[in-house]
Amino acid sequence: MPAKKPDYNRLSLELHKKLKGKISITPKGKLKTKLDWSTMYSPGVGAVSQHLAKKPEDAREYTMKRNMVAVISDGSAILGLGNLGPIPALPVMEGKCAIFKAMADVDAFPIVLDVHEPEEIIRVVKAIAPGFGGINLEDISAPKCFEIEERLKAELDIPVMHDDQHGTAIVVLAGLINAAKVTKRRLDQMKVVVVGAGAAGRAVTLLLVKAGITNIIVTDSQGAIALGRSGLSDYKHELATVTNPNKITGDLMQVVEGADAIIGVSGPGTIASAHVERMADQAIVFALANPIPEIMPEDAKHMCYRTI
Repeated sequence: MPAKKPDYNRLSLELHKKLKGKISITPKGKLKTKLDWSTMYSPGVGAVSQHLAKKPEDAREYTMKRNMVAVISDGSAILGLGNLGPIPALPVMEGKCAIFKAMADVDAFPIVLDVHEPEEIIRVVKAIAPGFGGINLEDISAPKCFEIEERLKAELDIPVMHDDQHGTAIVVLAGLINAAKVTKRRLDQMKVVVVGAGAAGRAVTLLLVKAGITNIIVTDSQGAIALGRSGLSDYKHELATVTNPNKITGDLMQVVEGADAIIGVSGPGTIASAHVERMADQAIVFALANPIPEIMPEDAKHMCYRTI
């Protein structure tokens, strides 16, 4: 008999309660002797402050700025769970900071904001930016996340990235390149359906277009996004101009006919076995909603080549 699947929800709750936070701050130097105290802190640290007042560009050589990223969210789009607010966002931001450290030895600090309008978020992030070497925006809802990222990239002198957009898009393209090789497809000849037109869906689509995939159809809760569809927001109209070359309309069941790949960046239950059955042979299914995917692997694997 197959091994029983661990209860990740229970185990995670137990772990988080035990750890009481997944990250901590540890000093790099000791504070034992008088010399330690006088150089790590006062009076010696004053000389460092005076030096940086004259040469602020040296901050990366004298402070944590060289290796410290702020992971920032307002909790308005947590995973696939929706707008839960800043406190529920904190364990997710802590987790991302733990990944930064474990995988790349980059220090990161979680910051959750109890402000939600784009101008408020931009103002707060700009105010705290001097202490960081980079800004990682996370779990901020569309469409405000687009304006926030673009403004911060233009107005700050450190790297700014919205992970839900670009991190997701990079991983999807890498996975799709490999899946195309395994199934002996060419990217420029594939029909790809993207389920979900939020931050991740937009970024995934735009990157796939840059990679040479011309036949992409994006769907939202109203069906296929196409030029001429009424009520499109600005960014969805932008997507319509670079996708759906055949101007296909209708719901996902109509759109997915003959598709080589389907990429879920929406929520649980939006992709069903019946959708996969209408796809091409050796269909590629990326069900990326988190923590519950659009379709469970066991419901898709018997009819597709690879489920992620």
